[in-house]
Amino acid sequence: MRGGTNVIVYSSAFLQKPSVQSEALMIMPEDINGFMAAMTGMNWDAGLTLVLHTPGGVTMATQSIVDYLRSKFSKMEVVVPVFAMSAGTMIALASDRIVLGNHSQLGPIDPQLQMNGRQHSARAIVEQFVQAHDEILQNPLAAHVWAPILASHGPALLQYAQDQLDFSEGIVAAWLTKFMKSADPDPVAEGKRIARYFNDASGHKSHDKRIGRDEAYEVGVVVESLEANQELQEVVLTLYNVLTILFEQTSVTKIITSGPGRSWLKHWTGITS
Repeated sequence: MRGGTNVIVYSSAFLQKPSVQSEALMIMPEDINGFMAAMTGMNWDAGLTLVLHTPGGVTMATQSIVDYLRSKFSKMEVVVPVFAMSAGTMIALASDRIVLGNHSQLGPIDPQLQMNGRQHSARAIVEQFVQAHDEILQNPLAAHVWAPILASHGPALLQYAQDQLDFSEGIVAAWLTKFMKSADPDPVAEGKRIARYFNDASGHKSHDKRIGRDEAYEVGVVVESLEANQELQEVVLTLYNVLTILFEQTSVTKIITSGPGRSWLKHWTGITS
């Protein structure tokens, strides 16, 4: 895709198969096997272009993937055809630069916790406890309203949610410091500032909030315009359209590939091949 660089494509069918079990669509611990398969025989010195399309996923799996990729490639760019949300944004922020089109988007990195079969914002859980605390202090009778809500969560959930927020922001700040912002006069401060921005659900209001190319650039992310390279744009969008057809017409829900013979697929049945 770029002259001489290695290319890996990670793409999910979350737009085509929204009713499929989320584990088949999201970034999961098993995905490391797909990256290992796709990276067979690569020249590590040539750098990596990662084409990434994902709704996000498990934070610990994301850390494992990033650590593995960055242990092999000293140079890495992430190309986002359309969506790299949540944990996908975390992976993108661990690169040296992100290539975004007019239509591409990143999103807040606020971790999502699985509760009763649904995803819940860790930030929202923490803020709900804070709201309850403040309202009860102002009016003790409010405790009767909050009691059944807080009882369903429990204090352990509050601590777990806060730990996940701190962990996600901390590792993203460390990646930004080490890679994307390493040449800045104060890379540590820049890394922390950008990570804080992407983890600020209070400011973004929604976990699905769109953070486009211009906003990412304004906050300090190293961004390249996909439209600035017509040849690259055509290749990326053609690839995206081909994968869309694959997801629509087959049982595949996720693919990690670097070419023929080096592909890992996830099917809606949960079987990998």
